[in-house]
Amino acid sequence: MAKYTIGVDFGTESGRAVLVDVGSGREITSAVYVYVHGVIDERLPDSGKRLDPDWALQDPEDYIRTFQHTIPAVLEQSGIDAGDVIGVGIDFTACTMLPVKRDGTPLCVLPQYRDDPHAWVKLWKHHAAQPEADQINQTAREMGEPWLARYGGKISSEWFFSKVLQIIHVSPDIYKAADRMIEAADWVVWQLTGVETRNSCTAGYKAIWSKKDGFPSREYFQALHPMMADVISEKMSTDIRPAGQKAGVLTPQAAEWTGLKPGTAVAIANVDAHVAVPAATVTEPGRMVMIMGTSTCHMVLGESEHVVPGICGYVEDGIIPGFFGYEAGQSCVGDHFAWFVENCVPADVKRIAEERHVSVHAVLEEKAAALKVGESGLLALDWWNGNRSVLVDVDLTGMILGMTLATKPEEIYRALIEATAFGTRIIVEAFQENGVPIHELVACGGLPEKNHLLMQIYADVMGMPFKVSASDQTPALGSAMFGAVAAGRALGGYDSIFDAARSMATLKDEYFQPNMANKAVYDRIFNEYKLLHEYFGRGENDVMKRLKKLKAEVIKRS
Repeated sequence: MAKYTIGVDFGTESGRAVLVDVGSGREITSAVYVYVHGVIDERLPDSGKRLDPDWALQDPEDYIRTFQHTIPAVLEQSGIDAGDVIGVGIDFTACTMLPVKRDGTPLCVLPQYRDDPHAWVKLWKHHAAQPEADQINQTAREMGEPWLARYGGKISSEWFFSKVLQIIHVSPDIYKAADRMIEAADWVVWQLTGVETRNSCTAGYKAIWSKKDGFPSREYFQALHPMMADVISEKMSTDIRPAGQKAGVLTPQAAEWTGLKPGTAVAIANVDAHVAVPAATVTEPGRMVMIMGTSTCHMVLGESEHVVPGICGYVEDGIIPGFFGYEAGQSCVGDHFAWFVENCVPADVKRIAEERHVSVHAVLEEKAAALKVGESGLLALDWWNGNRSVLVDVDLTGMILGMTLATKPEEIYRALIEATAFGTRIIVEAFQENGVPIHELVACGGLPEKNHLLMQIYADVMGMPFKVSASDQTPALGSAMFGAVAAGRALGGYDSIFDAARSMATLKDEYFQPNMANKAVYDRIFNEYKLLHEYFGRGENDVMKRLKKLKAEVIKRS
């Protein structure tokens, strides 16, 4: 009899559950729950309290509602017996963290804390902790902390301890009230199993933990702030569990939420980008997996340690056992194109889309594909949401150069795509120049399914093949694979993620070969991109930061 697992993928705007056949990896059905409160970046729910710029919060009750809506839906749609589901795995955007009480109750659901924004979930793209990130980095440099090199020389404002330190600085009562500071990924697994666990993926990539050395020292945290000296022993845990292990089993309450059987295996939590790697068939070095959606994460395996300036970090066993997992990223990719479509497209383009019953993106892609490389005369910097790699600077902003009165919407759209491809090339070259080989790209996520022009441009800019995961829900498939590993072969699953990948992961037959004539032209444009990248990104001209600071001052006075 067939056995199944469920992968639950918690994204930026919604959560998705996918029901997967363990034997073949076939995705039976899926269901999506759109978060009621989405991304909270302007005002708090209920009170309407206004948030400052660069805030991004969420409501943890949306995560529970995801379980309550999506898993019963896939069971009903498929008609399978819940007893044939042997495991559940989850993945999450990261770092997404929240303060909770000892029993797991989020502070933001308690009336006395609901109007304090620091009591809420801080989403991955919460960038308001940049001063704290700067302090973390400066203190680490002054103290000669060896771990800083693992993270490309900079800890991001998006990461765990930047957000914790911001709570201490701005709302110390919330820090005192919280018994635990925890990744949302671990929190939702806690809600399913009744057991608090901490996963090595978020701990390693987002919370400065390593398999060899653990967390930074108490002395370092005390140097950041006296209240933070015992953050690990008081608010966190040193029991860090690797991907592939079983976190526990569904409690009766969680079984009631989901319609699954109590006692169903639940895997240790994971990050959405990292869990996608084996689901995209990559279990060996040299092949970079790009998870392309609102942002892009770049994942590659290595057999040894290499310091790569400006990357997000590397973690031993961070993606799959036996390898160092390297991560880099771009903060704005799909969001980049969505911004343009929502704010800058003329009425005639929208009219064409309506008449043809297609998306505005589809019309712009068709028009942009008719352009020759370099024909627009445009060049953009892809920093609409800051730069994650390799500059690690959220205060950088976007730019388009070369506009004239003759510039057309499709030319701008293509320039924005090219900018994100150039940003990826910067990342790939940083890896290659520092001992981490890359010879092939594998894409997954929403963008590769929707925009073939984008895929061809990336292949041309990079000069290497660009393949595509057969699943259009690769992170959820990866979580389902880890759910099968948590269940184990005795229950119909697998004993390792390598075994699961061989049976459950596939690529599409179609892939994108680079056009080397186009690459020759793109090489010339890329040289110009690098000049702008260094000029505006390395401090020679900080006009972007000055303008952003002025904007914040004006908004604060209004």
